[in-house]
Amino acid sequence: MSAARSSPSDSAPDAVILGSGPNGLAAAVTIARAGFAVEVFEGAETPGGGCRTAELTLPGYAHDVCSSVHPLAAASPFFASFSSAQIPLRLPEVAFAHPLDGGGAAAVFGSVADTAETFGEDARAYRRLMGPLVEHADQIIPQALGPVRPLPPPPLSMARFGALGIQPARMLAARFHTTAARATFAGCAAHAIQPLTYPLSGGFGLVMTILAHSVGWPVVEGGSAGITAALVEELERHGGTVHTGHWIESLAELPAARATLLDVTPRQLLALDDGRLPARYRRALERYRYGPGVFKVDWALSGPVPWTAEPCRATATVHVGGTFEEIARSEAEVAAGRLSEQPFAIVVQSTVADPTRAPSGHHTLYAYCHVPNGSPVDMTERIESQIERFAPGFRDLVLARVSTSPAAVEAENPNYVGGDIASGSTSVRQTVFRPTVAIHSYRTPVRGLYLCSAATPPGGGVHGMCGARAAGVALRELGARSAN
Repeated sequence: MSAARSSPSDSAPDAVILGSGPNGLAAAVTIARAGFAVEVFEGAETPGGGCRTAELTLPGYAHDVCSSVHPLAAASPFFASFSSAQIPLRLPEVAFAHPLDGGGAAAVFGSVADTAETFGEDARAYRRLMGPLVEHADQIIPQALGPVRPLPPPPLSMARFGALGIQPARMLAARFHTTAARATFAGCAAHAIQPLTYPLSGGFGLVMTILAHSVGWPVVEGGSAGITAALVEELERHGGTVHTGHWIESLAELPAARATLLDVTPRQLLALDDGRLPARYRRALERYRYGPGVFKVDWALSGPVPWTAEPCRATATVHVGGTFEEIARSEAEVAAGRLSEQPFAIVVQSTVADPTRAPSGHHTLYAYCHVPNGSPVDMTERIESQIERFAPGFRDLVLARVSTSPAAVEAENPNYVGGDIASGSTSVRQTVFRPTVAIHSYRTPVRGLYLCSAATPPGGGVHGMCGARAAGVALRELGARSAN
């Protein structure tokens, strides 16, 4: 999917967006829906940022370039305005699975009760932890997808979530005794890309598990580029335009507009600055920190992954890393700047839920592991060994593979500095205050200039809320009566 390449219009737009990732396009759509003229500028030949699909290995095999599984899109207040026809989400039978040595596996289903029963002696503890949170998912998830605001006082459901979510994953996992329950929580918490001993790592695990029970972990039919296509189509329906193949080196190169929204991280904003940013704000941006990178591998397979455990064959997402202790050790090593010999890997087999992505009977697969930011080390063998550990014979099915280093990840999307797909560390400080310590996260000190990337709240993921919320601020200052 690609937007038509075009030249900037002669008439001045009301708003200009730099970057066409999900947040940039969400900002553009939000402003265009309010009746303002919008133009989007994208340096790459196709829009989408980390939400694109391409034939990376062989013709006929559709691989997601970065984001692939979309629970956040399914739960996002912004994407709620799109129909299932516009963004066809496909839910696997199992939300996600976690294989264990000995041939078993944990599995998370839509039902809390059904999932709890698979954890044996931990069934009651799982129901007590997740039941009340999932019951109030419609309150918790929208709040989690917004800026952290201490006032007004939160409802009881959010107070409970906050008290639990601030805890390290290790502390929450201590509620469980079985290897399966502890490992399952570790796999979800590791999406934080932080050691499982850090504060807030438990909150990431809770959010990912709440999503599994409330909306599932779906993939998009045909690939994640379908989300980008729907955003571009909606923007164009409201008169907006996307210009691809336009690399912008300076803010001065953008057309004059009443509002300029940047889907970039602090490092790119500093490079784009043409002297407008105050020195104090520049110093604050320079203090922004990026987290670990990812090393990614895509495969074209002649058949389904031969997982030993049946639940792993019925899901699009498999967390590969073994026990809680193994995953915790892997994430701690990466945070300390070391490579893990047995890395935790997030494995996605989209064709389980969406067979349109490969020739009949064949499959696509991707996996990534966390590595120190910018690491040049090839992790292909270590990732494949981890998969083979739980799926003997996996390597015999490989028709082609493409490995992507952190440097290559950044080359595909400059926001992913050093391979950091979260566009910034998810430390406590940068979860609460992102990108700088400020009351207004999306405004810059320059009038009419805003940030709308994953370097603003609520951070990484395909949910569009960074863009939608930044656009809401811009619309209020543009004088739009319908601004949220």
